[in-house]
Amino acid sequence: MTRDLPPGTRVALHVPLPGLAQGTWGVVTGGAGSVYDVDFAGTVRAVNRVHLKVARADAEAIPAAHEDLRPFVQYACVMGSRAFGLGTDASDTDVRGFYLPPARLHWSLTGVPEQLEFESPGREEVYWEAGKFVRLALKANPNVLEVLASPLPLTVTPVAAALLDLRDAFLSRLIVTTYGEYVRAQLRRLENERRTHGEVRLKHLVHLLRLLISGTHALRTGEVLVDVTPHRDALLAIKRGEMTWAEADAWQQALQAEFEHAAAHTRLPERPDAARVEAWLLDARHAALDW
Repeated sequence: MTRDLPPGTRVALHVPLPGLAQGTWGVVTGGAGSVYDVDFAGTVRAVNRVHLKVARADAEAIPAAHEDLRPFVQYACVMGSRAFGLGTDASDTDVRGFYLPPARLHWSLTGVPEQLEFESPGREEVYWEAGKFVRLALKANPNVLEVLASPLPLTVTPVAAALLDLRDAFLSRLIVTTYGEYVRAQLRRLENERRTHGEVRLKHLVHLLRLLISGTHALRTGEVLVDVTPHRDALLAIKRGEMTWAEADAWQQALQAEFEHAAAHTRLPERPDAARVEAWLLDARHAALDW
């Protein structure tokens, strides 16, 4: 399988391009899969992978392809609208989770990707490397906390099951900051869109409202809420444009008030229990020695 070319990889043209002769050397600056941005001495071109020859020294340093690491996925779950209870027959399937690479690859000179990405018609998969995954969760990253709480697991190995048993270790009052900052930033963006264009991207408004509901629930109960089916009709009405901005904004303000009240009275600890999570990660890394 052809491996992705990371930025900095030296390549040469197999074929001539307008203004560039066959054999011209350049450096990859971006892209993935079949097309890459290549800097040819100040001229950047998008070039198909099949037209590029990789310098031998760089070829030996290209890390394992994402597909090569798929067998090491430990946890996979459905996220997105299907997990939120907002899906329809036309909804794509979003899969998220984490992978644990073998130590021989993790400790190699080239290392491993921070995340694996796979796309196919109607389906997108993203798997964070285990260390990055738990670090994001400890920082109360909303997306990752929701992955840990997905009601639709697909793959749960013993390594993943041990981590899911630690879900409470990740929850802390950092949620007030991370969820709150996202909501405020999204509100500013939506208000700017409304002033500039007279309308807003309703999908983003729905996500904002759903996040307020989820964050409030976590602050009150110590559990992350993913499935918001009880609010499905109202949220989909907004997404379809069937609710006025005034009505949606009034609901947003009410949810914001509930979030702030929950933040003021939450019993969540100030910080997550990083020691428990680190113990899990060390055990997982030890297991990967034999892979």
